[in-house]
Amino acid sequence: MFNYTAFQNPSMSTVNESGLLDTADLGPLHYAGILLAVVSGLVHLRLGVGFAPSGLGISFLFAGVVFLLATAGILVNYRRRLLYLLGIPFTAGQIVLWYALNFAAGQKSFPADVGTIGAVDKVAQVLLIVVLVVLLREN
Repeated sequence: MFNYTAFQNPSMSTVNESGLLDTADLGPLHYAGILLAVVSGLVHLRLGVGFAPSGLGISFLFAGVVFLLATAGILVNYRRRLLYLLGIPFTAGQIVLWYALNFAAGQKSFPADVGTIGAVDKVAQVLLIVVLVVLLREN
């Protein structure tokens, strides 16, 4: 019988022995980051469905899936530090792309045309970056 656990790096726990989730090490800051990432992920999925099947819709769906998969990675303790590190530029890139496509190259006026969904998403993303930076520095 193949023993997969013999090939795992013990410092990169992916599964808790009692089940899939491994949340014992998570604190309030982690849960704040999880909430913020889920908010942004759901916003992107909603927008993606609305714009599908265009390229913009696909990019929204991709971003939404990435936010939710990264959240799942945190919850199962899969390379959390790497997820923090990659999450910072990914989330910052979302903000830059949003501004560039909507305001710099688009017809909209900033901040008058941000809208409720845009405001909720961007506030969540800015706060998520702050949380990720703090988590990265602490771990």
